[in-house]
Amino acid sequence: MLFINKKLRKVDVALVVSVTAIIIMSLITIGSATHINTPSDDRYWFLQRQGIFTLINVGMIIFFMNFDYKMLQIYGKKIYIFNLIMLLAVMFLGQSALGAQRWIQLGPISLQPSEFSKIMMIICMASVFQDKIGKLNTFSDLLPLLGYVGLPFLLVLKQPDLGTSLVFIAIFLGMIFACGVNLKLLFWMFSAAVACAPLLWMFVLKEYQKMRIMVFIDPNVDPLGSGYHIIQSKIAIGSGMLFGKGLFSGTQSQLNFLPENHTDFIFAVVGEELGFIGTTFLLLMYLILMWRGIKIAQQAQDTFGMLLAVGITSMLAFHVLVNVGMTAGIMPVTGIPLPFMSYGVSALTTNMLSVAILLNIYLRNQKLQF
Repeated sequence: MLFINKKLRKVDVALVVSVTAIIIMSLITIGSATHINTPSDDRYWFLQRQGIFTLINVGMIIFFMNFDYKMLQIYGKKIYIFNLIMLLAVMFLGQSALGAQRWIQLGPISLQPSEFSKIMMIICMASVFQDKIGKLNTFSDLLPLLGYVGLPFLLVLKQPDLGTSLVFIAIFLGMIFACGVNLKLLFWMFSAAVACAPLLWMFVLKEYQKMRIMVFIDPNVDPLGSGYHIIQSKIAIGSGMLFGKGLFSGTQSQLNFLPENHTDFIFAVVGEELGFIGTTFLLLMYLILMWRGIKIAQQAQDTFGMLLAVGITSMLAFHVLVNVGMTAGIMPVTGIPLPFMSYGVSALTTNMLSVAILLNIYLRNQKLQF
């Protein structure tokens, strides 16, 4: 206990405060968004469930601080194999919902393996990429790494879960950038991706995914179908104005006009009920979180720790960018949750594990130039 107390006194205060503030906002917003749509005797079921798993995850963070994050490096290969087995299991044992097979039922809990896959891949990539610092100058240097990431990427895309697949790409790009990849190589990769876009449209994307892109360009293409989410979300955010309508008083969320208001579109609830002030405060907390992630990466005592922090920060930043952009109508709907805000056991646990790793690296940091 004395060891734990000593460690707690050395935690990254700014990181802990920002995450705590976001989680408190999450619990309040989830309670507001869901209380009217559940039976009176179980009105705060979503809030209670999210709160319970938050406390469990806080205990997990404290427990994890007893161990050196470098131990993860030893199990990189085993974690990669377990990740592949887990993703394959979804194909045969997973349950379907909303047109996708992404969940595995374990008693009363529905787990989404693709969520855990993100933090597993960060660990695996960090263990492999640490030997590639300054060595990614040609496509042949990059090709083995693309294959390493490509297999779990395709398994997740098969579910289909395009959002998480895009997160893999964001993590990959962030980590190879930290490795000092030749920027000309990234330019040619981006150019090749743009050139392949028509093939992606014709042979890879499903009809509902194509519709999401069309709706992104013009929501009125399908105002009562695929465009409904974006239209209602923009109405909710805009109607909040400066100070919002107040908790439990948002018409779009309380009257059920806004779909998925406690998960993918929870930012719209914040905009409607807490207004510009509430959304600005939330985005400020995310900004502090990203800033601390970057600083922890810069101060990590080894390359493995640096890459872990870069991967985690890339993942969280991409989630915030895409989710907020989606609810504001400036990005296509992808189903990517807002970190620490959206309701969901799997996403919450993955995000808390990420913070646990960042805190662990911070405890053992020394200045490392990269």
